[in-house]
Amino acid sequence: MPSPQQARAQASAITSGKTVPEAEAAPTSQLRALFDGPHLSPGQRRIAQYLIENIAEAAFLSITDLAERVGVSQPSVTRFAAAVGFSGYPALRERLQSIALRTLAVGPGAAEEDRSNELQAAIDAEIANLENLRRDVADPDRVIDTGRQLSRSTPLTVLGLRISASLAEYFAYAARRIHPDVRLVTRGGSVAYDALLQSREAGGTWVLAFSMPRHAQETLTAVRVARGAGLKVALITDLALGPVADEADVTFATGTGSRLVFDSYAAPGVMCAALLQAMTDADPERTQARLEEYEQLADEHRFFLED
Repeated sequence: MPSPQQARAQASAITSGKTVPEAEAAPTSQLRALFDGPHLSPGQRRIAQYLIENIAEAAFLSITDLAERVGVSQPSVTRFAAAVGFSGYPALRERLQSIALRTLAVGPGAAEEDRSNELQAAIDAEIANLENLRRDVADPDRVIDTGRQLSRSTPLTVLGLRISASLAEYFAYAARRIHPDVRLVTRGGSVAYDALLQSREAGGTWVLAFSMPRHAQETLTAVRVARGAGLKVALITDLALGPVADEADVTFATGTGSRLVFDSYAAPGVMCAALLQAMTDADPERTQARLEEYEQLADEHRFFLED
């Protein structure tokens, strides 16, 4: 029996093997269809990945044994069963056993042949997210108009809490090259409130907020504070509907990659770059002047290595 640490490593491993065509309805394909729909927490994804990797054995484990193999609590397994649409673990196990019996019936070598390349599947999902984004921006007017509004807001506040902080930091870093006053907020609570209120008092009109799963309550509160202070909110998130999106003045909903233990953000990253491009186009003279000034400073202080 593997240790909890080994189980966690197995649950998050990127497996190798041949990709199975969907038409064959391999056990791994059936399991992905079962687990791909809902938004799962990182811990729940570890459970899902462990089941995909070890279906022939895992389908017959008790809730205690499964929790121990994955390195989670028994209540976590129960919540996982509910998250994927079952009344409890017994109902989920019954479904898993029906899937596992196919693997056992066709012989011990079938599981290895059926095992898909998890990294390729994750990349395929991100390609689909980018294709959806491409369709969404077929008419770029909303992106162009939002970029113009963000460019005019001085200061411009960029808000990203918890897991969303990385996207906010990327956007703020780039925006500072082309905008005179960009204020980054990555801490919630009263720190965020102070920053938002000060931004409005200084003449700011817009906030660009990020809300990636799992969506933080403090993000919703901060967005409400911004709106209450008179700031308008542009939101990059994964859901077009929901509490945070309901509070925003404009929402850009882009899919996130959720096949691995932690989310990946290909489409939100491209959305950031698109808004940055719209900001540069909104004031090309200011953009050019600031970029030239920065390049002179970078050369003077040797910020970067020579190519």
